[in-house]
Amino acid sequence: MGDPKTSRRVWQKPKRPLNYDLMMDELKILGTFGLKTKRELWKTQTELSRVRLQARSLLALRQDERERKEPILMQSLSKIGLVNEDSTLDDVLNLQVTDLLSRRLQTIAQRKLYFKTPYQARQAIVHGHIMIGDSVVTIPSYIVKTEEEAKIHLIPESSFNETLSKPESDLGSPETENLESETAVQSENKESPVKQDAQKVSTV
Repeated sequence: MGDPKTSRRVWQKPKRPLNYDLMMDELKILGTFGLKTKRELWKTQTELSRVRLQARSLLALRQDERERKEPILMQSLSKIGLVNEDSTLDDVLNLQVTDLLSRRLQTIAQRKLYFKTPYQARQAIVHGHIMIGDSVVTIPSYIVKTEEEAKIHLIPESSFNETLSKPESDLGSPETENLESETAVQSENKESPVKQDAQKVSTV
């Protein structure tokens, strides 16, 4: 049977991983999307670079060959919600890593099921509380297709069914009204010196 093949690394590290600005940007993305390690971010960046490479290679082809292969790439990307059906290769080249991270099950479950934090959504997925259709999915990095987005729900016996609820709007609350009144007063105070200067100029 032969020796088993060694698995290849599916991600690439940045050339300067200790750059301060790069580290701050990575930490911000990790906190926003609830990633466990930077390796998850690097995997997404590597996947995005692979998609961009395909788009650049299509731009270098002849027109007839490009018209034959371009719809295949656009259709595969539109299935996962990265681009629209009428998008072009320029739109593919303009994709950011946050666009691909926003299609993860962890991000969509937080937005759709009203989890308080992305880490809470990750915990629910890993512990088997999230279903897509009739199947339990325990992979937070699972890329959700557009047709699967409406099928995401909690399992019937999940304890999150009792704790999660749609957040109430704070419009009309006393805190919001006080904030609006304070903002209006501050704007009037800023406008009054300008009005006085305008009146002085008109009298002169």
